[in-house]
Amino acid sequence: MVIGATGQIGRVAVGALARDGWQVTAVSRGGRRDESWPGEVRTARADREDDAALTAVVGDGCDVLVDMVAFGPEHARQLTGLAGRVGSAVVISSVSVYEDDKGRGFDTQAEPDGFPQYPVPIPESLRTVAPGDASYSTRKAALERELLAAADTLPTTLLRAGAIHGPRCRTPRELYFVKRNLDGRRRRIVAFGGESRFHPASVHNIAELIRLAAAKPGARVLNACDDEAPTVAEIASAIDAVMGVETETVLVDGPPPAECVGDTPWSVPHPVICDMSAARRELGYEEVTRYAETLPETVAWIERQLAGGAGPGGGAGRDWREAYPKMSEAYGDLFDYAAEDAWLAARNA
Repeated sequence: MVIGATGQIGRVAVGALARDGWQVTAVSRGGRRDESWPGEVRTARADREDDAALTAVVGDGCDVLVDMVAFGPEHARQLTGLAGRVGSAVVISSVSVYEDDKGRGFDTQAEPDGFPQYPVPIPESLRTVAPGDASYSTRKAALERELLAAADTLPTTLLRAGAIHGPRCRTPRELYFVKRNLDGRRRRIVAFGGESRFHPASVHNIAELIRLAAAKPGARVLNACDDEAPTVAEIASAIDAVMGVETETVLVDGPPPAECVGDTPWSVPHPVICDMSAARRELGYEEVTRYAETLPETVAWIERQLAGGAGPGGGAGRDWREAYPKMSEAYGDLFDYAAEDAWLAARNA
């Protein structure tokens, strides 16, 4: 049973599990079916915030419950309450739970010298933020804590996903470069010398980890990322290649030189790179796709979302905030071209 089956990861995971021989029930609020799923996939409608509805769809039970949208201790308790009817679980968590040796994590990154400096690569044994209700990271940590404490009754594999990429993402980092290319911007500014690395995680690779964990139940925490973590400059060049454009990149040493200038969704002062050796050791995991191989699919999806008539200069017609409101909430104004041009003019002068 897959909760959150029509989301970004869920759509791919349902197909992977069904093709692996599982009898899959795809649970979502709308109860919809994805055209890519095999015909034998069953669908069910339930809101995971409704305890009674979720209990009803689980019914007499299932061998494996996969939860894409669990968030916070209340969802952990909801799952452990089903322990008598569920054999094991696979639950999506996040690398944002990690904390460095100075107590810095994703929640402190906006503070002076607040960005965490993790070991490279990050092992699953690294300490995590204190569980609580204060933020996304602390609630994910609380989810993990409660599920691991109930391992005797509900063995759960927790997958700490990195920067998830692929179609249907509500906050696609690739938008930063795709929209610039669509808008005819042939010069871009990138901070930290273009060397920032924030470990991506393909939906296809996460689905593979889910498939393997479903067949090998256990109580464990595993990183869920691609094998490689390309730099921002490498990502930009790869997107250019997919879109068939040539762009000049102006590299800035150190942090963004001005507000809304050179700050990409991957731009971090210290690398965030996860160790994937535990997944290979415990599950026999092997990467099924690389970042560059999935880009054509991702770029095409973003272009369709932005479609709706050409804007000034031949750019995308649909306002990016309308297409991706959560992207605007997370990163602010990514496309302040006036600020960029002003900084470039001052630099050249």
